[in-house]
Amino acid sequence: MSDDDHSAPDHSGEPKRHSRAEFEAKARANVAEFEAQVRATRAQFEEANARIEARAGRNLPFAIGVGILLGGLLIVSLIILKWLFIVFAAVLVAFAIFELGTGLRHAGRDVPRVASIVVGVAVMPVAFFFGVEGLWLATLAAIALVSLYRLVEVATGRGRVPARAVIQDLVAGAFIQLYVTFLAGFLVVLTHEQHGEFWTLTSIIVVVGADIGAYLFGVLWGKHLMAPKISPKKTWEGFAGAALFSVVAAMLLAWLMLGVPFWVGIPLGVLLLLTGTGGDLVESLIKRDLGIKDISSWLPGHGGFLDRLDSILPSAAIAYGAFLVVTKLGLAG
Repeated sequence: MSDDDHSAPDHSGEPKRHSRAEFEAKARANVAEFEAQVRATRAQFEEANARIEARAGRNLPFAIGVGILLGGLLIVSLIILKWLFIVFAAVLVAFAIFELGTGLRHAGRDVPRVASIVVGVAVMPVAFFFGVEGLWLATLAAIALVSLYRLVEVATGRGRVPARAVIQDLVAGAFIQLYVTFLAGFLVVLTHEQHGEFWTLTSIIVVVGADIGAYLFGVLWGKHLMAPKISPKKTWEGFAGAALFSVVAAMLLAWLMLGVPFWVGIPLGVLLLLTGTGGDLVESLIKRDLGIKDISSWLPGHGGFLDRLDSILPSAAIAYGAFLVVTKLGLAG
């Protein structure tokens, strides 16, 4: 046997096994380093997001994702088939009524939630097909039915309910229909009008734009509180951002979407800014009186459906009124 035969096992055995072990060790080290970098990046992201959430009061990534989803559903329901907006609005109204009814029950008011949801949803198609007159009559009928339902509950229930408590329950049930159903119905009425879907979309975009402007300016520069006893995170700097975003958005949409002079967007943006901000403060006041932070937690980063509709609901009536004025003056192209 030659010298080459004796050396072959050394070259084909231990050196190869040693090289393979070094490769595996290096691979494990690279994987461990990569995992450490991922953990560090994630920790930095969570720390930054926690600072933003602590300052602005919401989880930004979830808020953006939920906002995009709701916005996509809204556009589909308005642009593809207008009657689909009835379904979209009815779903939002149902959730908002349930949330507000639950909050009122938490505060001691016995509100029939199922009955309130049924009549509130039923108002939406009536508003769509019969206009603002139908909205008025259907809302009054909804209040009457909910009130009757509660009175039947009291009459057939066990135990005696104080008259004062019954009256408070009836007022609470009527408030839900006026605050959620009636105001939401204006968007449905507006959508049914000729080119009304674009006015509905414009009003919602302007209100959402105001919310984004208030959020950005509040996070970056917010120092002076607007109403600390009602909404401790709302600042005058945020209000300035909301004003800028809402007016600019309204001017652009008036020109590009509504086919009216761009300057129409100035009063429209200001009015929607005021009603949107007022609606936000009103809902904050309601939550403070009910002793709750968010009306619910169904929408990550947003709270509940009513937390997202608080600015849109009062703005709906203003948007419908603006549509009527512009149409009456013949400003639409």
